[in-house]
Amino acid sequence: MAPATIQPHPRRGSFARSDTQIAKARELRRNETESEETAWRLLRTFRFQGFKFRRQHAVDRYIVDFCCPRRRLIVELDGSAHAQPSQAKHDASRDAKLKRLGYTIMRFPNGMVLEAPELFVRKVLDVAWSLPNAFTGEL
Repeated sequence: MAPATIQPHPRRGSFARSDTQIAKARELRRNETESEETAWRLLRTFRFQGFKFRRQHAVDRYIVDFCCPRRRLIVELDGSAHAQPSQAKHDASRDAKLKRLGYTIMRFPNGMVLEAPELFVRKVLDVAWSLPNAFTGEL
């Protein structure tokens, strides 16, 4: 009997994400800001309460800062650039599209995460607990 040849696993691509999006998300994860690093450290602790967050996660054509797919919750951290009128308009358009996809978006200033991490955690958890499970519909 001839030895079986080992076939490499096919690349498991995502229909929802392009190679460009994946590369951009990886770059953003490597170059995270201090507030993003702090928020990620805080949000990762939620997994013990059943909320698994992903950072720099592709949703539709956007890359969001943090996403809990099970609750369809997006957490965005906004720096000073988000106060500019053109950026605020872009953010509003982006949020509207994500809301049409069924997501709840929470926006926080970068400073809140660094200066009041307990408040940040409490606000995110309050909303996360209030949202139904996107897969089962249960709270």
